[in-house]
Amino acid sequence: MSLDGIVTRALVHELQQVAGARIAKIYQPTENEILLHIRGQKAGGRLLLSAHPSLARLHWTEQNWENPAEPPMFCMLLRKHCEGGIIESVRQVGMERIVWLDIRQRDELGDVTVKRLVLEMMGRHSNLILMDPASGRIYDGIRHVTPAMSSYRVVLPGATYVAPPEQHKTDPLEETESGFRQKVVLPALTEGDAWDARAAEQAIVQAYTGISPLAAREIVFRAGGRSDGLWPAFRQAMDAVAHHRYCPNMAETPDGKMLFSALELTHVQGQRQVFGSMHECLDIHFREKAERDLVRQRTADLTRFLANEIAKNEKKLLKLEETIREAEEAERFRKIGELLTAQMHLIKRGDSVAEIIDFYDDKQPLVTVPLDPQLSPAENAQRYFRKYNKLKNGKAMAEEQMEAAKREIAYLESVLQGLAAAGPADIEEIREELAEQGYIRERGNAKGSKKKRKGDNPSVLCYTSSEGIPIYVGKNNTQNDYITCRLGRPTDTWLHTKDIPGSHVLIRSPSFGEATLHEAAMLAAYYSKAKESGNVPVDYTLIRHVRKPSGAKPGFVIYERQKTLFVTPDEKAIKALPCEVKT
Repeated sequence: MSLDGIVTRALVHELQQVAGARIAKIYQPTENEILLHIRGQKAGGRLLLSAHPSLARLHWTEQNWENPAEPPMFCMLLRKHCEGGIIESVRQVGMERIVWLDIRQRDELGDVTVKRLVLEMMGRHSNLILMDPASGRIYDGIRHVTPAMSSYRVVLPGATYVAPPEQHKTDPLEETESGFRQKVVLPALTEGDAWDARAAEQAIVQAYTGISPLAAREIVFRAGGRSDGLWPAFRQAMDAVAHHRYCPNMAETPDGKMLFSALELTHVQGQRQVFGSMHECLDIHFREKAERDLVRQRTADLTRFLANEIAKNEKKLLKLEETIREAEEAERFRKIGELLTAQMHLIKRGDSVAEIIDFYDDKQPLVTVPLDPQLSPAENAQRYFRKYNKLKNGKAMAEEQMEAAKREIAYLESVLQGLAAAGPADIEEIREELAEQGYIRERGNAKGSKKKRKGDNPSVLCYTSSEGIPIYVGKNNTQNDYITCRLGRPTDTWLHTKDIPGSHVLIRSPSFGEATLHEAAMLAAYYSKAKESGNVPVDYTLIRHVRKPSGAKPGFVIYERQKTLFVTPDEKAIKALPCEVKT
């Protein structure tokens, strides 16, 4: 991962100004993250401590986090032992991704005590632990580790703190030239002075603590393809780290992957952005990822539910299609009933088959028809007429149910698309919509609050086109209905992906240029199920030609007099457009 010991060292160095600052508030917005609201003369703000299995990190954050109604137990414990406390020091353990925050506070008896917050940013083994540094006793951890989970150490209240297992690597800041040659240069040599760059990268990662594959790749690149350039490149990079000369930067690879480092990423052949601090770099890098992860956590139950409901309706469609295929036999049964009625004199009770002439065929062949020997000839004829009526009625009912199932699938897919585009603030709107439609039960907190919010306008995204025209985008059905049925004026232009679940988009102006139309179409494609596709069809028409049928589900409209254009979503172009949330 990009967050290695070098980045951690840069982060901790920038945090030295919090020494002497007070922890005013503590929140736990998710199961993996803690927010410390810090006030101090030299430094203050919201410090994020994350023990996320794939997004573990430590940095000041400007991101807006939504806190749960009831704080988790670990948050309550931190408030008891750390809230109001003074941060004495922030330290990194060697070059590891482990950070200690020592916090001084008075206990219930008025005695001054020191607690230690240990943040271990170790991938899926990440943890945040509150402990007593004097006794080594653990108060609790954000993630428990039981004896059944690990034979090396236990993270439970009352247990003794044991640091993560050592990797027995060398501290790169203390390495000598001879040691480096032994650990890196010699293993990378192939024949003569020729050397393998990939082998050199692996040797650096395996030999030194705190150096990620990304940092190793940068050091090898700076060597300029020469084995005698490896040590100078390594020493230059480590000197910069030792003296805190960092270059917080983020680079985008040709395949769109975003990388960050405290070393300048000269080897990445893509756009680079340099930041004033390592904290700012991480906050921007992780903001969208963290938000997407938070949305996934909070909507996992809804996503599963919607996927199951869609699967049920798809199975129902298959059964209905089978019913309709069977109903194709209806006309044959009617014809047999009429033939039996016309030739009843040839049949008697007790016959199991009847050979009758098919008058409907020009050749008038003899056909064999199965009979029920327990029934009279007339009753056998009526039996075939009943089969005919049953299949005919069943076909009409099946066709009606098929249309209903298709509408149901379209609606559920629109809600699923709304979840894919949702931010943390949009989730409750989607839950309320599903509750109002009878798919899920209302949560206890929502029952009393729904009436209060019923008349409120939902918050929607408002982009500004390159021509200065406002473009509104709905990210779920509640927002879509608001944009189309309440916000839009008859002369405004409405857009939606053709036959693809997606957002309603509104150009709120009677006149605009081709650039605005193209950008609005691109937004419609970007906020749709076809986000990753190319050449997406987008319909557009005046809002006066769009209407919502009576009793239709949220987000469903019909429209006419539309035109279609084809666009390919461009995320960079969309992010370049000014955007704000409006109510």
